[in-house]
Amino acid sequence: MKKKVVLINLLMSFTVLFAMLFQTLHSYEHIYKQLTEKHCDHHYASHQKQITHSHTVENNCPVCHFAFSTFIPNHFQPLSFHKISVANPVTFTFTKAASTFFKGSLFALRAPPSLV
Repeated sequence: MKKKVVLINLLMSFTVLFAMLFQTLHSYEHIYKQLTEKHCDHHYASHQKQITHSHTVENNCPVCHFAFSTFIPNHFQPLSFHKISVANPVTFTFTKAASTFFKGSLFALRAPPSLV
């Protein structure tokens, strides 16, 4: 198990190293392309406007614009909680009836607690 973790760590470090080195080598490819390109001399006439051809520079290279980032976007769906209130038509009332009969104290029921 420990050898497996060491192997995975080594593989991940080589992956990051390869990503950085590949980007550097790819930038040398752009430099080589500029150096081997045929140079174009333009001869303009001062009294005449001429458009014979155009020059384009490729600035949209995804390999050159690759960068490591620690940002992780969080696309969580928001939850909304709604309180549902239901009207209860039933009402409860409590009435205390006054008793005219006095029961008095029952001293016979008074004793220390018994252990069962």
